[in-house]
Amino acid sequence: MARTRGGDGINRRKGGGGTKGRTGRPRQVYVFTEGEVTEPEYIDIIMKNGTPAKAGETVQHHIGNPNAESKLRKPLRLVQEAVRTLRKVEREAKEAGLKQDRDWNWPQVWVLFDRDDHLSIPEARRLAEKEGVKVAYSHPCFELWRLLHYTNYTSSFGGVCGDANGRLRSRPGFAATYGRSVRSVSETQSKHVREEQVLSEDGSRYRDAKRYAQAINKRCDSPNPNDWDPYTDVWRFVEEGLLLGGY
Repeated sequence: MARTRGGDGINRRKGGGGTKGRTGRPRQVYVFTEGEVTEPEYIDIIMKNGTPAKAGETVQHHIGNPNAESKLRKPLRLVQEAVRTLRKVEREAKEAGLKQDRDWNWPQVWVLFDRDDHLSIPEARRLAEKEGVKVAYSHPCFELWRLLHYTNYTSSFGGVCGDANGRLRSRPGFAATYGRSVRSVSETQSKHVREEQVLSEDGSRYRDAKRYAQAINKRCDSPNPNDWDPYTDVWRFVEEGLLLGGY
């Protein structure tokens, strides 16, 4: 199983230690999320149930902003906070003897944010690229990624996250994941992710969601990410950040 949240930093070994100690360390991944509930719950579920892509390559993940107020969860602010964390964990990694161009477990810092009605998406993405912060972006919102675990949806949402959420809540069997007798859930209730919504015994839900996402993303030819409707590349975070082969 992939490892979940660990300590606050990399276990340091002055002088770098040997190759065995260096390569045996889990990758430290720090994640800043726009959502207070949905994204952290989703990450916990897939880290608990996911399969590492390569044996021995594990991850310890840390939510970088678990108690942040809503006003501090805007894309540009998230990236700015992520940059500060990245500089810190890079210093720790160097002290532990890791090298960015050599070691698979060099730490990463990710930001997960949505289009919603934010005005700073292009600026946030440019800053992240410049500073080495990784971004997983969804348009109109993270609910699109969740919806793709149920169906291949390719039409525009007009930038309305509520539409994506409504379509998610209307999927057959979705409400029942909150209780056998539950017939409908509110938008607020649906923010809580249930394992049955993303997991499948054969891993097909994830594989299908990734395939659907890649197909709709190819249709986004504008240089402005504000116009990518729909779009989601959360699968990149799953595989490139958390080193999972599926779940």
